[in-house]
Amino acid sequence: MRALVISGGGSKGAFAGGVAQYLICELKTHYDIFVGSSTGSLLVSHLALNETAKIKDVYTSVDQDAIFSNCPFIVKTDKDGCRHIKINHLNVLGQILRGRKTFGESYNLKHLIEQTLTEEEFDKLKASGKDVVVTVSNLTDNQIEYKSIQDYDYKEYCEWVWISCNLIPFMTLVKKNNCEYADGGFGARVPIEEAIKRGATTVDVIVLSTEMESTHHKGSSNFFSLVSNLNLYMAERISRQNIRIGKLIAANKNVSLNFYYTPTVLTANSLVFDKEKMAEWWQMGYDFACKKSKNCNELHPLILS
Repeated sequence: MRALVISGGGSKGAFAGGVAQYLICELKTHYDIFVGSSTGSLLVSHLALNETAKIKDVYTSVDQDAIFSNCPFIVKTDKDGCRHIKINHLNVLGQILRGRKTFGESYNLKHLIEQTLTEEEFDKLKASGKDVVVTVSNLTDNQIEYKSIQDYDYKEYCEWVWISCNLIPFMTLVKKNNCEYADGGFGARVPIEEAIKRGATTVDVIVLSTEMESTHHKGSSNFFSLVSNLNLYMAERISRQNIRIGKLIAANKNVSLNFYYTPTVLTANSLVFDKEKMAEWWQMGYDFACKKSKNCNELHPLILS
């Protein structure tokens, strides 16, 4: 069985979409298992349905308002085209006064998920027998949990997809089944291990970071950027750990792994949703997968057969 694993990465998910579009539409790769974490969870259902054009439209048209019902920061672009992130003090203060646990809220994203994945599409995907899995972090029980489409009804599955994407403290902390849940990337940003546990013998892994570690980040200019940098630091550490564990298990079980990393650092803040940039990243992912597959064909003529 073949699996597609897509890591977390916020707006960088557009790059993963481009890679996946090439693998599915051009190489005609068939996947039995799809496992996503965070932004990967937004992609996997549509990819499993071969609805690449539809999810591309979503990723190349969203902005901050499509994600946040209460955005905790303001994005400003100076005359040189550089983006600057500032705290939206009014919105954050409102959250505090209302007794909320996070700086922002992401209910608009929940509505977007329900609008783009219809109940008819959900039923079709569930009937296909494909194992489509999203990753969530159970902060109460200190556990990573994997939610398969085969185990839930439409409303509940959409909610798990939404929960998988909620990067706290900037987005909604969800209480469900007497537990607090958040972004799957806090525990399993690159969930290779789960794909192997579900029976995959070949796994294509799209990692939304560079293969070589980024050794330098811009200094923090305010509290928001400090917390963003801290989240980025933890995300990189978790990704590397997930990949190391995945490679060890794959070697032990004779599972083939194919990695697709971003060729460059796409952004320092993946919570900024710029539709023009995301359109560029989608095309970059498509072109990158095309180039890689041609190189693979030249070096190993049978690798894609």
